[in-house]
Amino acid sequence: MASRFLCFMPVFLLGLSACSGLLPENNRVSAADPPPDSIIQADSVFASTDQPTMLASSQPVTGIQVTQLADLVETDLWQSLRERFALQVPDNERVRSHRKRYASHPEYIDRVTGRAELYLQHIHREIRKRDMPSELALLPIVESAFDPFAYSHGRAAGLWQFIPTTGKRFGLRQNWWYDGRRDLIDSTSAALDYLQYLHKRFDRDWLLALAAYNSGEGTVSKALRHNRNNSLPTDFWSLNLPKETRAYVPKLLALKQLVSDPKRWGVRLTPISGRPTFEIINTGGQIDLAVAADLAGLPLDTLYRFNPGYNQWATDPDGPFRLLIPVENAQRFRLNLSTLPAKKRIRWERHKVRSGETLSGIAVRYHTTLKALQSVNELKGSIVRTGSYLLVPISSEVQHSYSLSAGQRLSRTQDKSRGSNQRIEHIVRRGDNLWDLSRHYKVGLKTLAKSNGMAPGDTLRIGQKLVIWSKTKDSGDNRVRPVHYTVRKGDSLSRISQRFKVTVTNLRAWNSLQKNRYLQPGQKLKLYVDVTRQAEST
Repeated sequence: MASRFLCFMPVFLLGLSACSGLLPENNRVSAADPPPDSIIQADSVFASTDQPTMLASSQPVTGIQVTQLADLVETDLWQSLRERFALQVPDNERVRSHRKRYASHPEYIDRVTGRAELYLQHIHREIRKRDMPSELALLPIVESAFDPFAYSHGRAAGLWQFIPTTGKRFGLRQNWWYDGRRDLIDSTSAALDYLQYLHKRFDRDWLLALAAYNSGEGTVSKALRHNRNNSLPTDFWSLNLPKETRAYVPKLLALKQLVSDPKRWGVRLTPISGRPTFEIINTGGQIDLAVAADLAGLPLDTLYRFNPGYNQWATDPDGPFRLLIPVENAQRFRLNLSTLPAKKRIRWERHKVRSGETLSGIAVRYHTTLKALQSVNELKGSIVRTGSYLLVPISSEVQHSYSLSAGQRLSRTQDKSRGSNQRIEHIVRRGDNLWDLSRHYKVGLKTLAKSNGMAPGDTLRIGQKLVIWSKTKDSGDNRVRPVHYTVRKGDSLSRISQRFKVTVTNLRAWNSLQKNRYLQPGQKLKLYVDVTRQAEST
């Protein structure tokens, strides 16, 4: 299913917060052993004279619902886990080798523990409710090192490393605003649903269920059929499984041994309280995350770490309408939210549509979506009239303040220097793919993908900006330059494309132009042209 991690590379994790419960500042994959060979991939302003009186949601502001997670009160969560361990651990080299690796890197254990402190209590609570082995609460260490922003070369995301298709199969919504694969509440529920399904399918054998969670149920079923057909044992240890999966289950069992008796194995576990770390508060509708952080008295980055499912500067206008707020800040947040006028949850601006503008282009400009603009302005289609006005939701802070949003994480990933390599920007054109671009720029496919917060198998969008760090000075598309062009009377997309030697498809993508709309004199277009091709035509 998801990409997994095969070897131990703690050096990658140097510089991460050890015991603060904070995630790495630099948006990089943190995995239980090593990073995969792929990618992953902060005073609110309320004033506005043109605020609408409606919410993005029809839910009322009053009667805010609060859910408290207050079942567990153990002083040490590790002890609670130990008491409910259920999996047998054989004495074999596969387990011993991983146990030794983990035990020999105490700084790594400290760092993972620090991140786990935010999420482990909830996961353990949900596992207890379902009467499942508490070892499963350690599985996010193997999957993501408790990094909800982890993204693997297999396109897996979140604590539980769901790939898109499996996430959708188990009800995890994934859109521009929100990714349920990174949401603690939704992803934990989906992961436990999946594990219970696998446990039942594979005759209530937890080791086979775990193997299937890693490599897919089809892979495990095939290995089982092979052994049955050849009169061979069908336990996990006897199956011919992918190398990654053969290491996956032993890693979890090795962690179980270290937690069971840390003193024996020379490991020190930082105590984690069994008390709830957050409260779930129903916000009643969409809210700017900077506004929410201000209401709670929290740094914006901290709010994101409790709510990593939100991709952008605000919660999803279609829900979920909830925020996880640290226990110590929850009462303040509830009180401030209850007195905050609905119109100040999201800041609004009246935008006058100019000649040549499209609804999709306006959405991109204001860091929102076409659907959101249609909903707020009660538009059935995407056609807007020049001179008309739109209500547009805007962030209360500049975009770089939302440092853990998807866009800002990507920017940091792309801007991360690769030694003495040259930084090259490439604008995706029709027919481009990562494989061809990696060969053109003489960089590894995985390196190119990682530099852009992508997986090697991800598809590209026309007009998408890629950053390439190349060792070859002149290998890049430095010949490609942005050009700003003002439409003249008599111009057409075909004529402009011929003049600058670009495709009509690219012109439309770069400027969010619809096929059925005509160009207007004075309209501004942005093009990415090959200057060498222009010179050849002169």
